[in-house]
Amino acid sequence: MIHIFTALIPIFSLIMIGYFFKRIKFPSYDFWPQADKLTYYVLMPSLLIYKLSTASLDSSNSVNYVLTALITIFIVLLILMFLNKFLNFQEDSFTSIVQGGIRFNTYVFLALADAVLGDNGIVLAAILLTFVIPFINVLCISIFALYISQSKLTFLYLVKSIITNPLIIGCFIGGSINFLSIDIPIILENTIQILGQAALPLGLLSVGFGLVLKEIKASKKDIFTSSFAKHLITPLIMFCVAKYFGLDDTMILVLLIFSVLPTAPSSFILARQLGGNIGLMSSIITVQTLISALFIIAVLNFFN
Repeated sequence: MIHIFTALIPIFSLIMIGYFFKRIKFPSYDFWPQADKLTYYVLMPSLLIYKLSTASLDSSNSVNYVLTALITIFIVLLILMFLNKFLNFQEDSFTSIVQGGIRFNTYVFLALADAVLGDNGIVLAAILLTFVIPFINVLCISIFALYISQSKLTFLYLVKSIITNPLIIGCFIGGSINFLSIDIPIILENTIQILGQAALPLGLLSVGFGLVLKEIKASKKDIFTSSFAKHLITPLIMFCVAKYFGLDDTMILVLLIFSVLPTAPSSFILARQLGGNIGLMSSIITVQTLISALFIIAVLNFFN
């Protein structure tokens, strides 16, 4: 149990430090959105490029590994749509519930994978990101199209949201360098490595800055449904599917960590752009970020 807290406490401490910086307005409110852009567009892709380009990739069982995540996410979405038939959520609220139920915080995922499994964990996480991010984007945007009639969505918007995602680009570049055995100059490799080292701490601080505790006033039923799907239904289905495919213990652990992550802060942006319930989305992000530590501890204690 000690090693679990050793891995978790620094991660969630950085998140709370980020929230503390927000409360004292340090260094300024304008700084953190720009820092988040720097992390998302430069530092995080650098981390993924470096880790994937220098990793010893083992393709055995990787297809089933990715399929496990995709199948689980789709089943959870179907369950939420089924529940909506009986609970009759407001349409804009349901889009936020879905985002809370199937999206995930990339920064926390990579930080946990690194803390628990080291470079092997980051590589497995990066492989998952390559396929899960576009899949979830397609599902979430489709939900907006289905449930919000005034949502102005086009196929071009969907494609652009995928091919311009810097995390997907980073995974593609790093994987291609590794697969093609391209030798990059040592100076460039070291530069990318140093940039990547700044990604996780700055990203976690930005997560803390994004917490909005005073906004947790939305429907308890909505928040509970989204969080129940994310933290209880998802890991249960993930474990069953992983066992069905006969995945090894390391892959199962990464998948279970992935399954109990809080939803992505970027869910708020999508909700704002496409007509979702932004107040509810903000509450779901905050609640899940705060309670996810309990479920992560449970997963690590039971499966690690």
